[in-house]
Amino acid sequence: MVKKEPQCCEKFKTMIGGQALIEGIMMRGPDKDAIVIRTQDGLTVETHPRKRNPPKSFKSWPFIRGVFNFFDSNVVGVKALLRSADLAPEEMQEEPSKFDLWLEKKLGNEKFQQAVLGIAVAMGLGLSVVLFFLLPMVISSFFDRWIPNTFVLNLVEGVIRMGIFLAYMLAISRMGEMRRLFSYHGAEHKTIRCYEAGLPLTVENVRIQTRLHPRCGTSFLLVVMVISILVFSVASTGLLALVPALETMRGSFVYRLIMIVFKLLLIPLVVGITYEINRWAGGHDNWFTKILTAPGMWMQNFTTNEPDDSMIEVGIAAVQAVLPEQEGADRW
Repeated sequence: MVKKEPQCCEKFKTMIGGQALIEGIMMRGPDKDAIVIRTQDGLTVETHPRKRNPPKSFKSWPFIRGVFNFFDSNVVGVKALLRSADLAPEEMQEEPSKFDLWLEKKLGNEKFQQAVLGIAVAMGLGLSVVLFFLLPMVISSFFDRWIPNTFVLNLVEGVIRMGIFLAYMLAISRMGEMRRLFSYHGAEHKTIRCYEAGLPLTVENVRIQTRLHPRCGTSFLLVVMVISILVFSVASTGLLALVPALETMRGSFVYRLIMIVFKLLLIPLVVGITYEINRWAGGHDNWFTKILTAPGMWMQNFTTNEPDDSMIEVGIAAVQAVLPEQEGADRW
């Protein structure tokens, strides 16, 4: 029997959000970011001013801002994760490899940290593109001989992509070392739920909240996959209409390569559209937004676990560290 999650009485929506770290939580507010790690000496809290794009900057334009925000979130998230690894208790830290020591000696500590950050971000984004986009494209491309309908072929690709994503999330949720990280993820959600309910941020109030939250990054990833089916279908149909010669090449290696590269170039557009949809859905409550966020909410049953009280204390400290001086400045 599935345990029913407690419900949250939401009084307002906040733009505050974050991610789980090694023995801690990173939280982002309207004006600053915070990293809270539980060390052997208690809670360590680090805050940094948040850099935001000027309203008139092209980086703040609809559909474009989503790409920049997605990249910025990845950079900040990886940087916070690396910092949490430095602050985590010694028994949870790994000894640096000979390559790490050599690289730090050659580059110096600051440049070494920048190099590690750049490599980590590139590897994370690269793995996501290869696993959730390139691999499904390659697999589905072998069906193009028998499926002439572009939309159906992209639907098959989307089903494959979703299957890979679900299998990946299910696999990592069963990894012992990830369970604690997902518990901190649950603490992050529960604390934000408590804050949005207008309740005092106490362990007791946070504990009774649901660990599922509609504005989680998991929901974003699922919507990305749905939007990719629509964008890839429309764009592929348009490309074939503009270049009829491609139809005669269907089933060939060159045709598959062209379509794969074409779709990879469309990923920023998919991210931009998804960001605007999630931004709109996050600020509205109706039957459509509930349907839109339902798959992501369900997926959070695998990506979040119930936290213990010590984890909740970290979540509370993280939210309190990024609350704006002006009340209401963080409203969605």
